[in-house]
Amino acid sequence: MKNPVYKLIELTGTSDVSMEEAVENAVKRANKTIKDLCWFQVVETRGNIEKGKVHQWQVTIKVGFAVKP
Repeated sequence: MKNPVYKLIELTGTSDVSMEEAVENAVKRANKTIKDLCWFQVVETRGNIEKGKVHQWQVTIKVGFAVKP
C-alpha cells in the first residue's frame, strides 16, 4: 500500500517481574486478536507497592497496526 493508514489502540500490560515483560505480555495478548501489529509506544509506567517492595509493574502502551484497504 502506497500510503497506509494506521489505527492505534491503548493497552496496559502487567508483570510481577519487569517493565519489559509487562510490555511483552500486552503485545502477546493483542497479537491473538489483532493481526499485523507494527509498533508500540510506551505511554505510562507505574506499579504496585506491597510491604515496601515493588509488587507489580503496569505499563500502558499504544499499539499500531495498518488498516486493511
